[in-house]
Amino acid sequence: MVLDRLAREAATAKDDLILVHGAGSFGHILAEKYSLHKGYHDDSQLEGVAEVQRDVRGLNLMVVDALREAGARPISIPPGIAVKFSGGMLRELDVDLFKEYLRLRMIPVTFGDVVLDDTWRFSICSGDDLMLELSRVFRPTKSIFVADVDGVFTGDPKAKGKGELLREIRTEDVGKVNLSMRSGADVTGGLEGKLRKMFEAAGHAGESWILNGLVAGRLKDAIAGKSFVGTRVVA
Repeated sequence: MVLDRLAREAATAKDDLILVHGAGSFGHILAEKYSLHKGYHDDSQLEGVAEVQRDVRGLNLMVVDALREAGARPISIPPGIAVKFSGGMLRELDVDLFKEYLRLRMIPVTFGDVVLDDTWRFSICSGDDLMLELSRVFRPTKSIFVADVDGVFTGDPKAKGKGELLREIRTEDVGKVNLSMRSGADVTGGLEGKLRKMFEAAGHAGESWILNGLVAGRLKDAIAGKSFVGTRVVA
């Protein structure tokens, strides 16, 4: 199983590690169905809030279990207890919570979820929101985004004639990328939103990369500082 292998590769990290995972099909499909990314408009959405929170916690439990099986010491930090949102934007992160677990030499694991919002009543907190804020606070030596493609391409990486893999991407290179590419439901801004957050996160990290987690060994090599196929994101 890909998750089990990625957990084993993540567990090879010798330094402090914070792991953020997205919601994927566990959250995006229902979030889009109930328009949760637009905030509250009527009580019919509340069933969706409950379903999404249940489903993404199920996914988080799978990630935590895989890390434990790999010999790591993960601790789940649901966004609902660590972030404050206002008007659809992350305004505050309880960084002390992460710091305390890191001092215990544990791996904080947080994830994309639906959270309370003091203006919209609830919002979607994406994994990319968390990656950006954690990068801003902790200034990591590496910020690694794991995807199902080799990196950022000039065309659709899943289509015939997929275009060229960009081994490095800067803000001025965004015009080379087909930003219309999508993979299923996405309520967090698609590729354009992800790239925007990645560029910001890269400004706070020693290195920032996007790589293919479906290829064995790439995450492990990235963590170890070895050569691998991927796209380096430069602020």
